[in-house]
Amino acid sequence: MRTAATVLIGRHDFTTFRAVQCQAKSPVRTLDRLEVTRHGDEIRIRASARSFLHNQVRSIVGSLKLVGDGKWTADDLGAALEARDRTACGPVAPAAGLYLMAVDYD
Repeated sequence: MRTAATVLIGRHDFTTFRAVQCQAKSPVRTLDRLEVTRHGDEIRIRASARSFLHNQVRSIVGSLKLVGDGKWTADDLGAALEARDRTACGPVAPAAGLYLMAVDYD
């Protein structure tokens, strides 16, 4: 999961990972950080960006879970990103367990 997460870091068209009802004018975002760590039975994923698309993080987490389950590889995740097609995304992770940790303004 850690290796696969690096595929998504940087400036990309995240159409695959946005909700159908997303109202953002552009699907292009820059993901500054996407860290996957394990703490016992708990897997923590930290994402940092200037802004996110509707359901972007939940969609990324659901796709990373497929990697963790051995159903996808890092290449599969990259292919989903490049597809720019919502149907190429893994399942959207449930909102339970998702926390906004901080908002940082310069």
